[in-house]
Amino acid sequence: MSNKISSLISPEELVALHSSQNIILIDARAGINAEENYNNEHLKSARFVDLNRDLATVKTDPADGGRHPLPSFSKLSEVLAKLGILPSSHIIIYDDKNGSNAAARFWWMLRSVGHEKVQVLNGGLQEAKKIGFPISSETEHFDTVENYPITEWQLGLADINKIEIARNNDEFIVIDVRDKNRFDGLTEPLDLIAGHIPGAINVPFSENLDENGFYHPAETLAKKYSAILGPIKPENTIVHCGSGVTACHTLLAMDYAGIPIPQLYVGSWSEWSRNDHPMATKENK
Repeated sequence: MSNKISSLISPEELVALHSSQNIILIDARAGINAEENYNNEHLKSARFVDLNRDLATVKTDPADGGRHPLPSFSKLSEVLAKLGILPSSHIIIYDDKNGSNAAARFWWMLRSVGHEKVQVLNGGLQEAKKIGFPISSETEHFDTVENYPITEWQLGLADINKIEIARNNDEFIVIDVRDKNRFDGLTEPLDLIAGHIPGAINVPFSENLDENGFYHPAETLAKKYSAILGPIKPENTIVHCGSGVTACHTLLAMDYAGIPIPQLYVGSWSEWSRNDHPMATKENK
């Protein structure tokens, strides 16, 4: 049994590590002004990773793999090298949306290529600032390294065809982590059509968090997801969102809770809704 570290690290633990150990801190904020915001203010020594540029290969048509398809192994290998990441590196990732805005996605990607020493900062940027972690607007200088060896995704992945089979199979469960209004088809801020995959259940990723934006304790999450899964095996569980980013927030929650990491449907609603597949809303299930 491996002695893998916890998938989450508290701001207090980060402060202690930052002054005593050689860690690589990654700012994974996403959105239009993410890099500008990073340049204006980031946790001291943090290196920036861009969701669209570094953690995905964005295609012209989201019908082919969704809005944030995974990058090729060669591209990811180069990204990790440019960030100075070695297989032995201890990586701590944060964003400004409680881990849902690419921090958990990068965590999942690193875990999926076999990197064990990777954690997400519980509470994110805001909580680190609140307890006095050093803030900087300086350009961070660090050494690049040789390309990271990557041969496969070691964690489970589902494609659109597997979803079509799984959604009608009682031995599988498909979990949509978007907020309830999007799942119900009442609103859709990002994709062309509102609704959800018929047969999927809605467990918003926001429910992984307490009122202060921290993940619930591992025991609480374990109880919750064990009840949701029931007799369904974790390997027959598929988690998705809009484009395979916030779904990773729930994959991290389950890993933190001691549940084997389920399959990720990267294409998610952004791919499903652009192909000729059945769709449902609250009124039309």
